[in-house]
Amino acid sequence: MTATPHLIYFSDPMCSWCYGFSPVIEEIRRTFGTALPIRGVMGGLRPGTETPMTEEAKLEIADHWTHVHEATGLPFNGAGMSRPGFVYDTDPAARAVVVARREGEEIAGAYLARAQRAFYAEGRDVTTPQVLGEIAEELGLDREPFLAALASAEAKGETWRDYGISQRAGVTGFPTLVAGPNSEGVYGVVTRGFAPGEQVIGVLKEWLARLAA
Repeated sequence: MTATPHLIYFSDPMCSWCYGFSPVIEEIRRTFGTALPIRGVMGGLRPGTETPMTEEAKLEIADHWTHVHEATGLPFNGAGMSRPGFVYDTDPAARAVVVARREGEEIAGAYLARAQRAFYAEGRDVTTPQVLGEIAEELGLDREPFLAALASAEAKGETWRDYGISQRAGVTGFPTLVAGPNSEGVYGVVTRGFAPGEQVIGVLKEWLARLAA
């Protein structure tokens, strides 16, 4: 890992508050650019889930989505979750971000944001290889090699290593944004959970100013 100042972003493509936080991540990129690169780590919201969602569970999650919409103004479309037998397994979409990350953190960040928009705003089922391959194509990646990599044991292991990093870091909720290292090599939490862009940008500017002092 580089010793220059950077951010570590623990998130999940099927986490509604991470979707709500996506404009803040974009604002960070616009504000700081390559001066403050972002390394993405998949947190593992519900990986390996096998049981289809009940109608009660769907209503509960839709209630969470209402809170995110009220806080951020972002659109929500429940079609992707509403189909019969839908299994809220976050692993395929997270693995797709990890495969995209092999092309660089910028592509991984773009894939994460696009998958979030596909699921939450467009009602597409991002647990399916078809949709994940379509997103890869939209971002200029070759569909068939991408899908082959997505199905590989290597990609599965790489994704679960991300989950392990998240757990060892003590991350218990998403989004979590961490900055570091400081002059002592220490990393610090910028935000646990959603925070507005103005607040996060302010914290980061103050932190970088202290580093430069």
